[in-house]
Amino acid sequence: MEFLNLKLQYKSIKKEINEAIKRVLENGVFIGGEEVENFEKEIAEFCKVKYAISVNSGTDALFLSLKAIGIKSGDEVITTPFTFIATAEVIANCGAKPVFVDIDPLTYNIDVSKIEKKITKKTKAILPVHLFGQMADMQEIMRIAKKYRLYVIEDAAQAIGATQKFKIPNLKFEIKFAGSIGDFGCFSFFPSKNLGAYGDGGLITTNNKKLAEKVKLLKNHGSSPKEKYRNLILGTNSRLDAIQAAILRVKLKYLKNWIHQRQEVAEYYNNGLAKTKEIVIPQTSFGKNHVFHQYTIRAKNRNALQKYLKEKGIPTMIYYPIPLHLQPAFKYLGYKRGDFPVAEKAAREVLSLPIYPELKIREQDWIIKKIKEFYTFKTKV
Repeated sequence: MEFLNLKLQYKSIKKEINEAIKRVLENGVFIGGEEVENFEKEIAEFCKVKYAISVNSGTDALFLSLKAIGIKSGDEVITTPFTFIATAEVIANCGAKPVFVDIDPLTYNIDVSKIEKKITKKTKAILPVHLFGQMADMQEIMRIAKKYRLYVIEDAAQAIGATQKFKIPNLKFEIKFAGSIGDFGCFSFFPSKNLGAYGDGGLITTNNKKLAEKVKLLKNHGSSPKEKYRNLILGTNSRLDAIQAAILRVKLKYLKNWIHQRQEVAEYYNNGLAKTKEIVIPQTSFGKNHVFHQYTIRAKNRNALQKYLKEKGIPTMIYYPIPLHLQPAFKYLGYKRGDFPVAEKAAREVLSLPIYPELKIREQDWIIKKIKEFYTFKTKV
C-alpha cells in the first residue's frame, strides 16, 4: 500500500497525457504559448475568477502576490502557525513580519475570533490557509479586512475546488470558490495536490485587473508586454512550462470527479471510524465543501498508532509535527512553546491516512480494522 499512488492516476488517463506532451514537443513551444494561455482561461473558469496567472510554484504564487500588494520591510501579515513553512516563509522573504494567530480546533484553519486582537498599525494583509481541503471562514475574514482596510491573500494550495456559502442580503446564499474571494488566491500544482503537475507549478487568481497586470509583470522580469527588452519593474522568472500546462489541462477535466471520489473515500473512513472514541474524524463546517486533499484525524497515542500502522504496511503522514512559531527558522520572532496551544496540541495529535480517488475499499477496510485493533488490544496492554 502507498500513501499516495500517482501511477494509478496516470494509467487511467495515460493516452491523453501522452498525446498532450507529444503535442507540445511537436509544436516546439515550451515557454508560454497556446497551452499556457488556454490553461489559464480554463482554470479561471473552473475557479470562477476573472484572471488566472500561472507561475512556477505555489510558493511563488504567494510571494508574488505579496510583492504585488507592496508588502515590504516593516509590514506585518497575519497568518496561521499550523501550515507548511512556505506560507510564512514568503512573508519573511518580503522583509515583513509573520504574525501568527492560533487555529480552530475542529477545522485546523485560522481562528477568526482571534484575528482582530493581532491587528496593528503595521498590519497590511491577512493570509489565511485553507488547510487539508477546507476553506477558512472567509466571510468573517473579509469583514475584518474591510473594517481595517487590509488585503487578503488566500493560500488555497490544498483546496482547489473547495467552496463556501456566503450569506448575502435578503437571507440568500452565494456559493464562492477557494481563491475567488480575497484579493488573490494562490494554488500549488505540486504532484501530490488534487490537481498536480508532473513537476512544480502554481497559480495566482484574482478579480482585480490592476493586480493581475502587476503579477504578470513580476513573474516575467518586469518585462513590458508591448516592447521586448523593456523592463518596467524589477521582477523574477516564474513561468509555468508549456508541458506542465498541457498536462494540467488534461487533468483539469477530471478534477470534479476526482474530488467527488475523494469525498466518497472520506465518507467511508468517517463511517468506519466514527465510533472509535480515541479518534476524532475530520469535521466539515456548515456551508463548506471539503475537497479532502488530506484525510486527517486526531488520534490518542498518535505516535504509537503511526508505528503500529507502519508495522502493518499502512503508510501515514503527520502534517505538521512542528508549528511554525517553534521552527528554528522563526526563532528570531521570539515566540515560545505555549503561545499557540491549539496548534501545538494539533501537532501532537494529527495523523493523515491514505486518500486518493483510486484507493480501494478493501484497502480502507484494512486501515480501519488496524486502527480499531490498535485501540482494542495495544492500548490495553
